Amino acid sequence: MNIETRREQFHAPNVVERLLSKLHIDIPLFLCLLIISLLSFVILYSAGSQDIDLIIRQALRVGLAFLLMVVLAHIDPYQFKHFSAVLFGIGIILLIAVFLMGYTGKGATRWLDLGFFRFQPSEMLKITTPMMIAWYLADHALPPRPMQLLIAGVLIIIPTLLIAKQPDLGTAILVASSGAAVLFFAGLSWRFLLAIFASLSAFTPILWNYLLHDYQRARIITLLNPEADPLGNGYHIIQSKIAIGSGGVYGKGWLGSKQSELEFLPESSTDFIFAVFAEEFGLFGCLGLLTLYLLVIGRCLYIASQAQDTYSRLLASSLAFTFFVYVFVNIGMVIGILPVVGVPLPMISYGGTSIVTLLAGFGILMSIQTHKKFIPG
Repeated sequence: MNIETRREQFHAPNVVERLLSKLHIDIPLFLCLLIISLLSFVILYSAGSQDIDLIIRQALRVGLAFLLMVVLAHIDPYQFKHFSAVLFGIGIILLIAVFLMGYTGKGATRWLDLGFFRFQPSEMLKITTPMMIAWYLADHALPPRPMQLLIAGVLIIIPTLLIAKQPDLGTAILVASSGAAVLFFAGLSWRFLLAIFASLSAFTPILWNYLLHDYQRARIITLLNPEADPLGNGYHIIQSKIAIGSGGVYGKGWLGSKQSELEFLPESSTDFIFAVFAEEFGLFGCLGLLTLYLLVIGRCLYIASQAQDTYSRLLASSLAFTFFVYVFVNIGMVIGILPVVGVPLPMISYGGTSIVTLLAGFGILMSIQTHKKFIPG
């Protein structure tokens, strides 16, 4: 056996690699997502009072989400582009249906009750909004001109306002961010974006008085001084900070979260699960989790940079940025630098809708990466 033969055998893909290739799975991204998902079961078991039924329910949801990711990874990106406007239109119609006849729970009207399950259409807009903006800009010269920016802005504002009125400020922020990210990656300069932000700031009094609800305004005010209302609006943030601080550098160990065990920390398995993680695994554990998130974001940006057409590049970049916003907003509100807006920690928090949406986005990213066609030089 000569050296060349040995080298070919050494580099030959194994059975797992061939299988993942046939499934159109991007191996680095898949491995990072798998590790985070397995880690989520570990922390959910602790944050959920060691309820094995909760883990089983979440495992079923994660399994279905990964299956959806594989299905979407098989679809050619051209098909996503072809149906972008249709999917966006369906999403807007569903949001209007929620406004007219949606199911109300915990003071919010966010769901459509289909009898056998409840569906939250706003989650769909996290993906279809950037798809729509990328579709609209893909066939125009970039960076976009003022009229194109105006039309794109309207396309972003419509779902954002409909979702904010449910009210669901967290999802509205994510939808607006996903659409704005497409504009940024389309070539808008920082100066132009800052000018837009400054212009929108002039409407802050209108948004404060007419768009935000009383409890949302209270959360923003509480952010500045949570100790002013320690048993009311400031309770969540104060207890979260206590949990994070008590974890120290190395943490108290798995199942060692006293804030969660003694039920001082509200929403410990959903919105505030990062506080449980920080208490049990400490600073080094948090750095490890953030490293995994950065690897996911970095891989997504690499996929975007290798995309072969404008639509795929803009959409992939936006999905990467949306995942970053997910992480930033959740951790920011848990450590007290952002208002509490109800955004889950991606791939970790308990719940099905969020993880299905996230893995659907990653399925689209894998489709963009694995359907690249050979272009002769």
